[in-house]
Amino acid sequence: MKKILVVDDLPENVFMLQDRLEKEGYEVITAYDGKTAIDKTMSELPDLILLDVMMPEISGIDVCRILSTDPASGNIPIILVTAKSSAEDTKAGLEAGAFDYIKKPFNRVELIARVNSALKLSEAHKLLLESEQKNTFTATVVTTNHKIKQPLTLISLSSAAIKRELKKDDVSKDAILKRLAYIETAIKEISDILNHMNSIKKPIFSDYVKNIKMVEFDEKKEEGSD
Repeated sequence: MKKILVVDDLPENVFMLQDRLEKEGYEVITAYDGKTAIDKTMSELPDLILLDVMMPEISGIDVCRILSTDPASGNIPIILVTAKSSAEDTKAGLEAGAFDYIKKPFNRVELIARVNSALKLSEAHKLLLESEQKNTFTATVVTTNHKIKQPLTLISLSSAAIKRELKKDDVSKDAILKRLAYIETAIKEISDILNHMNSIKKPIFSDYVKNIKMVEFDEKKEEGSD
């Protein structure tokens, strides 16, 4: 069941919206001022917010701006509900991060249509983000595995060589130091790879095998993409 936060400083408006939305099968939570709206958004993480514009202390526009710029709530669509309908008012709301605008008084058909539209687009956006996150995670694992395999192999071979050397009656200190130098080099290479992966802000993907991608590891390409 989708959860909708209804925010209005007039209880009768909240009741009207709550009644109509609950009849459509939505779970409704309410707030009567901007501060409570922000607090409830953070604690409840609703799927959609119907937000009145004209409210005391914190206006709906300011609430919208605060919520849309916070990473925790930035993806929650906000529909502003207001009697103000000029082009400047609409522009201010959209610039503050609103998804849509509903003018008062509104009819039931328009309200439900806009709510359903916002929820569908929000769900599609969530699925897209989940897909991108999964692809990025897979590419990161593939890239890291591909890049550190060689230095790990060098560590393994050097370790085995040191063990063989230590079993000899006449142990060569130089041979052991040489293998330890290989290990130190490999450790540094792995550390550099991990640091480089952590520093990538906008990953560029390239084909690896079949349908699997890997993160582009060319520093010059990454710098050119900024």
